[in-house]
Amino acid sequence: MTQKVVALVTGANRGLGRQLATELVARGAKVYAAARRPETVDLPGVVPIQLDITDPESIHRAATVADDVTVLVNNAGISTQATLLSGPIEDIRAEMETHYFGTLNVSREFVPVIERNGGGAVLNVLSVLAWLHPPTSGAYSAAKAAAWALTDALRTELAPKGIHVAALHVGYMDTDMVSYIPAEQKTDPAHVAAQAISGLLNGEPEIIADELSRNVKAGLSTANTA
Repeated sequence: MTQKVVALVTGANRGLGRQLATELVARGAKVYAAARRPETVDLPGVVPIQLDITDPESIHRAATVADDVTVLVNNAGISTQATLLSGPIEDIRAEMETHYFGTLNVSREFVPVIERNGGGAVLNVLSVLAWLHPPTSGAYSAAKAAAWALTDALRTELAPKGIHVAALHVGYMDTDMVSYIPAEQKTDPAHVAAQAISGLLNGEPEIIADELSRNVKAGLSTANTA
């Protein structure tokens, strides 16, 4: 990408989203830091903006305000820890509404903005659980797998428009979402953010940010040929 980066990061008030916004600012980008409650965004150098990715009206308003965006980072997410057979169906639906339909709706609003601004990129924050499907995270895994398919389809659809689409796969990070996971099993989200933004700006289709994700991805081809 040669033009100045103007990015919108969803879920930018904490966790990986905060680190992605920080990394983009450090690289000279203008950054809209989106959150359901923009008053919780306390990063210097960003433009806080209200955005609830499960609310189409909120998404539309954000796209109207942030009309100079060239890079979209779909990061916002939830984790209900719902299992598919015994978990509350409301939680399972919430996972899909957030990770799949939320990502899709934000993309549908912002892709025309990026196209009008001369092209750019979209980064979808996925997970190793798009490939690895433990029953204890059934709802989350199913939603992230759907988002992976969405990402691959959008990459092909948007390439002729000059919009690059990348996927970030990562396991457990040291964030509030997985505070119950032992620290030694988690990756520094700042390190993940640096890899993600470098990969996105370098045109990589897939950024695999930790050893767990690399091992699981390598095992996919083995499983398919067994």
